[in-house]
Amino acid sequence: MSNSLSSSAQRVQDALAALGFGAFTVVELPDSTRTAVEAAQAIGCTVEQIVKSLVFKGRQTDQPVLVVASGPNRVNTQTVAALLGEPVDKPDADYVRARTGFVIGGVPPVGHSEPLATFIDQDLLQYDTIWAAAGTPRAVFELTPDDLVKMTGGQVIDVG
Repeated sequence: MSNSLSSSAQRVQDALAALGFGAFTVVELPDSTRTAVEAAQAIGCTVEQIVKSLVFKGRQTDQPVLVVASGPNRVNTQTVAALLGEPVDKPDADYVRARTGFVIGGVPPVGHSEPLATFIDQDLLQYDTIWAAAGTPRAVFELTPDDLVKMTGGQVIDVG
């Protein structure tokens, strides 16, 4: 772990503080946390405790939507589309960076460039603690599922 954070990780730390969650600490690890498996190995937790932040875009509105899912779970885009009222597509890396301010593999649940409609995988609620990306493929922070819901204002759903 390093003492000073990269600019992207610091933006997440600042966003957490601004939302009243300053007690959570962003850490940058020596190993990659780009995938859920890599993150679980680097942190020493189960892959189910990893919060995957997946960005989709509305096909008609081009609006970004964030789905935060438990590490091994796949997101059913038809479920997300039904909740949004429009089909969704998986955007390219440039879209994700432009709309969130972060690179794929480091997208956090908070601190985005613009507000994102957010859906939270109900499977995350069963854990005492979970780990989310924090702005880079090596940065993470630990939180509780209840705090994830509070900080994002996200709607809890069955992502499958």
